[in-house]
Amino acid sequence: MSRRTSKPHEIVERALELSTADGCVVIADEESTANLRWAGNALTTNGVTRGRTLTVIATVDGAKGTASGVVSRSAVTADDLEPLVRAAEAAARAAGPAEDAQPLVTGAPAAPDFMDGPAETSSAVFADFAPALGEAFARARAGGRELYGFANHELTTSYLGTSTGLRLRHDQPSGTLELNAKSPDRTRSAWAGRATRDFKDVDPAALDEELAQRLAWAQRRVELPAGRYETLLPPTAVADLLIYQLWSSAARDAAEGRTVFSKPGGGTRVGERLAPLPLTLRSDPNEPGLEAAPFVLAHASGDDASAFDNGLPLTPTDWVRDGELKHLITTRHSAALTGLPVAPAIDNLILEGGSDRSLDEMVAATERGLLLTCLWYIREVDPATLLLTGLTRDGVYLVENGEVVGEVNNFRFNESPVDLLSRAGEAGRTEKTLPREWGDYFTRAAMPALRVPDFNMSSVSQGV
Repeated sequence: MSRRTSKPHEIVERALELSTADGCVVIADEESTANLRWAGNALTTNGVTRGRTLTVIATVDGAKGTASGVVSRSAVTADDLEPLVRAAEAAARAAGPAEDAQPLVTGAPAAPDFMDGPAETSSAVFADFAPALGEAFARARAGGRELYGFANHELTTSYLGTSTGLRLRHDQPSGTLELNAKSPDRTRSAWAGRATRDFKDVDPAALDEELAQRLAWAQRRVELPAGRYETLLPPTAVADLLIYQLWSSAARDAAEGRTVFSKPGGGTRVGERLAPLPLTLRSDPNEPGLEAAPFVLAHASGDDASAFDNGLPLTPTDWVRDGELKHLITTRHSAALTGLPVAPAIDNLILEGGSDRSLDEMVAATERGLLLTCLWYIREVDPATLLLTGLTRDGVYLVENGEVVGEVNNFRFNESPVDLLSRAGEAGRTEKTLPREWGDYFTRAAMPALRVPDFNMSSVSQGV
């Protein structure tokens, strides 16, 4: 390979050739992004970026077990490879035996496009979206409101090669749109967001219409005290809560008695009923519109991932099925420790099993309650119950006799998503959604709105 060569598959192959360790895993992530930003009904900035990150995982066998060392660097060229590989090997030799050590994965068929160049995004992804956004600016200006926000599209091609012969590749497009509408005096604010693979299914006019309605609702202000209220959680809020639940569902932590999924007296709660509604919480790498990597891509080991599992095939997994807890996240190592089946994390999440009612139809069936826009600043309070706290944002509305009658103040909430599933009285239609809080990390979600009869608004918040 020429020292000037920078094709990602050749970088992977050369790193593997340079390795003198007992085992080696190399992941090359080729990333490109395109973005637009706007404020006050006008575009402000746009840009396109390119980047590469190379991760080398070296494994070294010893009398006491196998050790591993991981080193990642960006902007890697052929000249940088040998120092990077040697650094990973040195880290492995300096480390003690890895607790999660397993034989590296074998047997996966090579990706037919492994030697092809990476997929890339560009400003062309906004070819139809940008003019439609300009029209939304004009309507907003005429309607006396200001639009702020950003659109981001990222395309990451991951090349995975191992000393055991794996040659795998995955192209992952991820797009997000966040749109805020504000009144000219900044006293009223509304938010809408969308996740998309290519911006072909995003309609700025429809979003602006939704935001205009919410600003109109906010013309009447009602002050409410803290307390428990019947609350309609929109899909974005449900996604934020259940993504955190998924992140907290490592089997080993549960088996060791440290999480909400720990069984009193020992073991896990797998097999217990969590929800009276027939809800299914699942992940599937081939879910239409939410496609994710079909094999494990682990840049390091942790509670819910193992670098030794790289390349392990992923299959559809029901975390909760018809209200019953079916799986917790396991690596091969933690599955052996807990006696549970291997179930690695998958980069999407779907909740279904509710009615076909839209959120508007659920509002129409509400005698008195609150309608949220979204949640943010979510933090864990108690891992044993998965109690979370956070704030409402950009509009909490009072519903009376099936109609929104005004905006109320924001609140701090204290709730556990596991407990919410046990108390939810209704789930609506499942639809793709963008988590507001976790949208920088997790964009592939489909959720219904949930009706909770006694959502705990623990204190009043002064946020807009």
